Amino acid sequence: MDKHPRKLLVVVTEAAIEKAVVQDARRLGAHGYTASAVRGGGLQGEREGAWEADRSVELKIVCGVDTAERIASHLLATYAPNYAMTVWLADVQVFRAEKF
Repeated sequence: MDKHPRKLLVVVTEAAIEKAVVQDARRLGAHGYTASAVRGGGLQGEREGAWEADRSVELKIVCGVDTAERIASHLLATYAPNYAMTVWLADVQVFRAEKF
């Protein structure tokens, strides 16, 4: 079975900006995404999701390297200065390249 290299862009951020982040990612070339509610803690404290302003989401986007870097650069420049945001990339292999 043929496998195709892609990047997995993962964004963990405040739920309040999920819609804007998704719209930007789609506009910048993402074909799709997966979103999950998450909890965690780090340098900016704990985010337990106990109330609306304390909720976090994890967005996963599988795409080409150029698209991943374009989206990551935009999100970090636009949102990271004012919102809790962690972004990372990983190498993945997909079976249906046309989806990504």
